[in-house]
Amino acid sequence: MILNEFPQDYATAMRLLRPLAEAGLADVQYNLGIMYAKGQDVASAQTMLGHMYDVGHGVPQDYVQAHKWINLAAAVTGTTINAEYRDIIAAKMTPAQIAEAQKLAREWKPTKP
Repeated sequence: MILNEFPQDYATAMRLLRPLAEAGLADVQYNLGIMYAKGQDVASAQTMLGHMYDVGHGVPQDYVQAHKWINLAAAVTGTTINAEYRDIIAAKMTPAQIAEAQKLAREWKPTKP
């Protein structure tokens, strides 16, 4: 299965698979559909946003926002890598900040463009 070639790098997988799916390759369309259904493209964006808040790249450094976004990505993918990253961020935070980040993650709702 094509997805096995990209076990963690969903952003690269999406970039490579999308043109093949648009060209009509049914197997690729199927795999791309699975990735969308699992929210893996969304999780990649959430992970990147969380990282940007963690390091203060393009946005003010904000551990609460970083934790929130990485926590949401971990929930979507079910993999341990985002959960481990979330815990690394949590080690830099106060208990009150962690509680706020968890509250924001619970309250977050996706919006349609």
